[in-house]
Amino acid sequence: MFNGATAILGILLSTTALSTSPLVRAVSIADWQPQMGDHLLVDTRENEGYLVHPNGDYLSFPVVTGKRRVVRYIGRTYDATTPARTWTMTSREIKWDRITFGPSGRFLRLSHQGEKTPYGFHEYAHEDEMFALAPRYGSMGCIIVRSTILDLIEKTFNLNEGALQVSTQYGIDPTLFVLH
Repeated sequence: MFNGATAILGILLSTTALSTSPLVRAVSIADWQPQMGDHLLVDTRENEGYLVHPNGDYLSFPVVTGKRRVVRYIGRTYDATTPARTWTMTSREIKWDRITFGPSGRFLRLSHQGEKTPYGFHEYAHEDEMFALAPRYGSMGCIIVRSTILDLIEKTFNLNEGALQVSTQYGIDPTLFVLH
């Protein structure tokens, strides 16, 4: 089955100039350095995020995604499931709500087909509680990450001139990620 994350990773791997077959390599957070051309993938089934370099190296990290049910929030009633789609991260905002958006209030907004959406990446004030959820469906639709990961995503966003490509989908083929 063809999907957005597979397409993005396929493009990344097909454009890699390696003398051997391209393999994807896991990189530790201590060794990760954002690069121009990085992409962000989010698996909403496993609630795992991946920052992926153009050469296929990647950093994986836990995420919290939408509650997978209808919610009533900020005067709206909607399905809080994080949508599966291809996005562009287009802006950084500071929100006043330091519980929902964490101590810094940072919100990295996602756009879809050129239109701003209410979705984005942010931290959460009580991240230990949020990340202790099983299976980590706790947001109102946004993607929640730990503060250290938000720092890396923000650096990557800035390095990519305010247009970071993001793909969210329910399930990412695990054979795409070959560890060595």
